[in-house]
Amino acid sequence: MKIKTSELTGIALDWAVCSATGLLAAYPKIASGANFLRVHQGNSSKYIYPSTNWAQGGPIIEREGLSLIRQTPTRWTSEFSNGCERPDHARAWGPTALIATMRCYVTSKL
Repeated sequence: MKIKTSELTGIALDWAVCSATGLLAAYPKIASGANFLRVHQGNSSKYIYPSTNWAQGGPIIEREGLSLIRQTPTRWTSEFSNGCERPDHARAWGPTALIATMRCYVTSKL
């Protein structure tokens, strides 16, 4: 089944971010009444939710140089451009800053 990156939210978006970063997405797990993705890396595992947690999504935004623009209170735009060396370019939208930037990141990598 294929899904558009522009429609990814929640655990599906977090899984796509994990795939784009090379982490092995293990399985979804219910924690505190909400869905979180649990990933295994080596002998350790942790919950991953970069589309809602700035401590996890923020470093990706900084590392990848994603730009972010607030268009309205409920619409954000994020862009990635690799400059003149390679014409890679990605753009994504979302209802929150993290959703927009994580969609953009996934689009730029996958």
